[in-house]
Amino acid sequence: GPTPYLARYQIHQVFGLTQETTTQEPGPFALAPSVPVRRVEFRAGKLTLPDFFDANGPGSDSHLQFMNWTIDNNGAWDYAADTRGYTVGGMAEYDDKIWSLRYGLFAMPTVANGIDMDWAFSRAHGQNGEFELRHSLFPKRKGTQRVLFYANRAHMGTYREAVNAFLAGIDKTPTITLHEHFSALKYGFGYNTEQEVTENLRVFGRFGWNEGQHESFAYTEVDQTVLAGADYAGTRWHRPVDKIGLAVVSNAIKSDHQEYLKLGGLGFLLGDGNLNYGRENIVESYYNWHAWRGLFYTVDVQHIANPGYNRDRGPAWVGSVRAHVDF
Repeated sequence: GPTPYLARYQIHQVFGLTQETTTQEPGPFALAPSVPVRRVEFRAGKLTLPDFFDANGPGSDSHLQFMNWTIDNNGAWDYAADTRGYTVGGMAEYDDKIWSLRYGLFAMPTVANGIDMDWAFSRAHGQNGEFELRHSLFPKRKGTQRVLFYANRAHMGTYREAVNAFLAGIDKTPTITLHEHFSALKYGFGYNTEQEVTENLRVFGRFGWNEGQHESFAYTEVDQTVLAGADYAGTRWHRPVDKIGLAVVSNAIKSDHQEYLKLGGLGFLLGDGNLNYGRENIVESYYNWHAWRGLFYTVDVQHIANPGYNRDRGPAWVGSVRAHVDF
C-alpha cells in the first residue's frame, strides 16, 4: 500500500581479535572501510535475512541481476519474515581470514506470509546458521562455498493431517490452517557456491532442501531446488559495467504437499483446484545496461515450464524491463 513503513534498523557492533586489518567495501550494513581480519560481529534490530545469509555475488541482487525468487535466493529456505520480507531479531558472526560462521535467531509471523509477528520467542522463532569458506578452485580467482541450515518453529500445520481430515470427511476441502499447532518444527539446509572463472565470467549454483511436511510459511512454496547460472561482464564490447546473466533452476515439492494441492488445498501462493504434478523448471536471462553513473536499465526474460508444478499449466513466458538508480 501507499503508507510508508520502516524497513530496517539495527545496532551493529564489531569486536576485533587481532591488530591485522583487511579492507571491505563500505555499504549500508557495514560503514567502516577496514576491519580486523579476525573479529566477532553482533547485529540486532529489524532486517531481512538474505542481507547476511545465503549471499551470492552473481545471484542475490534482484535490483541489478535475476528477478526470479528461486534464483536470487534459495527457494527451499523458508526464512523468517513478514509479508514484506523483514523480521526482528539478532545474530552473531565470527570472521577469520578465509572462513566465517554466523548464527541468528529471529521472529516468525503469526500466520503464513502474515504481516504480524509472534513475539513469544519460546514458541515461535527462526534459527539460522551458516558456514562460509572463501576458497577458490582456480588460482588467483575468488571462490566461495556456503552451507546453510535453518529450523523454524511457528503455528504451522502439516499437509498430511489436512489431507487425512479431508479424506475422512471432517473438512469440506483440505485446509491446512485448520490443523496448525504451536511450536511446530520446519527445518532444512542449503548449499551455495560462486566462482570466478575469468576476469569477466562468474558461475554460481545452489541446492536447497526442506522436510516438506509442514506448510510453506514465510518465503515461497518450494521443498527442493537445484540452480546453476553465470554472469558475464561486457568488457569485450567496451561496456565493463554491463552484465549479461543466464540461470536455470528446477524446483520441486514433496508428496504430501503434492497431494494437498491435488485434492484442492490452498497454500499462501499455490492452489488451482487440481494438480497434475511436474517439477517447475525455469530459465531466466537478463542484460543489465549501465546508462550513466548510478542509473541502470535491464531487459529480462523468463521461461517457466509447469508453473506452480502443474503440467496442465504453461509454459509461461515472463518479460520484464527494469530501471534502477543507485544514489
